[in-house]
Amino acid sequence: MKKRVDLPEKKYEGYIFDLDGTLVDSMPLHYKAWRKALARAGAPDSVFREDEFYSCGGKSANDVVSFLNGRYGLVMDAASTAADKRRIYLEMLEEEGMEPIREVVEFVRSLGDAPKAIATGSAIPGASRTLAAAGLSGLFDVILTPEDVENGKPAPDMFLKAAELLGAAPGRCVVFEDAVPGIKAAAAAGMDCVQVRRASLA
Repeated sequence: MKKRVDLPEKKYEGYIFDLDGTLVDSMPLHYKAWRKALARAGAPDSVFREDEFYSCGGKSANDVVSFLNGRYGLVMDAASTAADKRRIYLEMLEEEGMEPIREVVEFVRSLGDAPKAIATGSAIPGASRTLAAAGLSGLFDVILTPEDVENGKPAPDMFLKAAELLGAAPGRCVVFEDAVPGIKAAAAAGMDCVQVRRASLA
């Protein structure tokens, strides 16, 4: 099996993790949920293929719909389409379960009492259910979603807020991320970043 991450040897004051595609292999399930929700909202099949899906990693569902409307001249309702996608994802999660990304989760567990946060583009109901399905509930001191900040990824707001809540200096934090918006957000926050390499959506 291909190695997904090169773990840091340096010690940090705070450890911040994206959720989807970083702690859990949820991206294929999110992608299937998006395909279904977008079809229901009237989007053509050519919209939001795999590369575009990954380019939006870390964005809130509402922001994704707004982005697609702008790019393709669509008029999907952002709130209802995003809510439909989240509902479909939770139904699929219930049916299919969720696998953690073993290398990353083993590292999280090895950190013991070190300050740890999740900063995810998912809304809190989906994030909490995903963590529970993967057996990861209770491992983190802080869970932040786009609702907790003014600007989601690729803005640095979520990571800076996570550092503040962990009581850590931003420059002494490390972020684990799989997607470009999150990697850009970590750089903007002045934090080191460890990239978790993607698996196939198939």
